[in-house]
Amino acid sequence: MSSLIGNKLKIGLFGESHGSHIGAIAYGFPSGFEISKDELNKFLSRRKTGQNKFTTQRKETDDYEIVSGYYNDRTTGTPFAVIIKNNDMNSKDYEQLKYKMRPSHADYTGHIKYKGFEDNRGGGHFSGRITAPLCVIGGIALQILKSKGIEIYAHIKSLYDIEDVPIEKVSIEEQKKVCEKTLAFFDDEKLEEAKILLENIKKEKNSVGGIIELAVHGVKAGIGDPIFDSVESRLSSMIFGIPGVKGLEFGCGFGCSKMKGSLHNDPFEIKDSKIVTTTNNSGGINGGITNGMSIILRTAVKPTASIGLVQDTVDIKEMKNTKLEITGRHDPAIAVRIVPVLEAAVAISMLDMILENTDI
Repeated sequence: MSSLIGNKLKIGLFGESHGSHIGAIAYGFPSGFEISKDELNKFLSRRKTGQNKFTTQRKETDDYEIVSGYYNDRTTGTPFAVIIKNNDMNSKDYEQLKYKMRPSHADYTGHIKYKGFEDNRGGGHFSGRITAPLCVIGGIALQILKSKGIEIYAHIKSLYDIEDVPIEKVSIEEQKKVCEKTLAFFDDEKLEEAKILLENIKKEKNSVGGIIELAVHGVKAGIGDPIFDSVESRLSSMIFGIPGVKGLEFGCGFGCSKMKGSLHNDPFEIKDSKIVTTTNNSGGINGGITNGMSIILRTAVKPTASIGLVQDTVDIKEMKNTKLEITGRHDPAIAVRIVPVLEAAVAISMLDMILENTDI
């Protein structure tokens, strides 16, 4: 199983949604870094379940225990391991699902892959629950990057048909503060529209998708190794490992297909004795290497696959068509809680690439 990623900073995730613990191991954290527990806890609280009526009501504290690689309040440079105890599992909700395959879940593919020995409760190892320890490692990576002048911020660019202000249109200060809102929208009017949408979707026993937009500020030019270790390649590999992600674009992305080169090209200029571009359609990356501008990317997040409506499926034991009505506690939109997960994932990959290029 390939739940490992990274080169200079390699991380591994383990555990299942309804298992006793979930966790992560990181190899390659720089030694001597002092972790701010307060800052880390604040970051982790953004991903927590049950934080408001727009998220699943599964109650998990996400209290973590560092069991290796940390001594006298600093990283040691040896393997860093963290575990989180699962507390609020309703495994009975999944008894009917051993043989009835939930549409657009990993139930069927996982069953085929692991020959029926997989833990299907709550999605098992395929569950978004596994992103909790990812956020611990990513939260620390964010702190290390911040100490070097690199900051990462994200927001909900769209939720179903509700569009927020593009991230390049707002100040870094606004980007920094958007995480303090109930939903990560810059535009407060759109935020209120999104609340109403989510309330209605919950009543319908349905779900919606969205797009998360993210910016990485402060990365110097020259990071990345073409061809297959390009910045886009490395970030894509990490981001597509997050449950629910179905699409990714950098800079103006698919929009470039409807542009002329004269409009898409980013002209260079010297400003304050620094080489910059006057536009950023490339999203801070040329030839797979950072050009010194902010990295801009957008991630498409699918609607939560677990919905309360009756759906068509199959019973693989009886080998017959059947109906399924999913019960349990689920998010009406994965996009709401995935914002800090994406920040964490991008931070891990960026730190990995930076460590390859420089002694941080």
